[in-house]
Amino acid sequence: MPDRTPAPPRQSSAEDEALLLAALAKRIRTLRAQRGMTRKQLAEQSGVSIPYLARVEAGSGNVSLALLHKLARALNVPVEALLTSPAGENSDLLILIEYLKQQSPEVLSRLRRQVMMQPAAEPATRERIALLGLRGAGKSTVGPLLAERLGAPFVELDKEIEAVAGIAIGEVITVYGQAAMRRIERQCIERIVERHERVVLATGGGIVSESATYEVALRAFFTVWLKARPDVHFERVMKQNDARIATPPLRKEALEHIHKMLDARASLYQLADASIDTSDLTPGEVVARVAQLATQPVVS
Repeated sequence: MPDRTPAPPRQSSAEDEALLLAALAKRIRTLRAQRGMTRKQLAEQSGVSIPYLARVEAGSGNVSLALLHKLARALNVPVEALLTSPAGENSDLLILIEYLKQQSPEVLSRLRRQVMMQPAAEPATRERIALLGLRGAGKSTVGPLLAERLGAPFVELDKEIEAVAGIAIGEVITVYGQAAMRRIERQCIERIVERHERVVLATGGGIVSESATYEVALRAFFTVWLKARPDVHFERVMKQNDARIATPPLRKEALEHIHKMLDARASLYQLADASIDTSDLTPGEVVARVAQLATQPVVS
């Protein structure tokens, strides 16, 4: 007799749709967190109302192609990026793809041959150093001290962006939009690479969320992720601002925001050449550790 084992039940179209909406909701929340955007900011940049966006992020809103286009444009990603999650699955692959896209056929052929044989050795020293991390990690404090120790210029990427845009960094996205902001950011970092053989660069916290720009940083710099505990990030930022705003509800909200950004960006920050937890270190101790990492020869 033929095998009459029943086939596993097929999911209904309603279940399929629910799974798709849930995946889309998670992807949008992740992309927003990687960019440090609040729901209100994404709503303003995309033209989607906050209540509607809240439903979409909860996986319960009706989603049209027009809506996807608005959200993708505000997040500065292609529409298809909302339907997949390459950064969460394999951050190395995402950065590698961005690098390969920029190469000529001849270079691609050479790279293929090299990869199939043996990876090229790293340089013995690191002449360009890029400090990565969220606000409050210590980039602006450690950077000038490190540059002085190494006899290299210190550059803040945010200051370079402000010089090009002509307005404060906090207003660039509001005035120009996310896509223009990231385009300016990439132009600035490429210009820094062209101008400086040796430099210490303090990057913006969101640089890792833009794969094309982050690829340039990873390729042209010795990258160091300065990380810290969420409460340390918060306390350091408060010292730079008016600590009176840190009421218990606002503190709780700020810490939750920091946690979300760290969770969303962790796999990307981990692509850096090195990482240092600055939570319990003095600026001088951090400088010493980065300088040691940047000047020691690479052991093959």
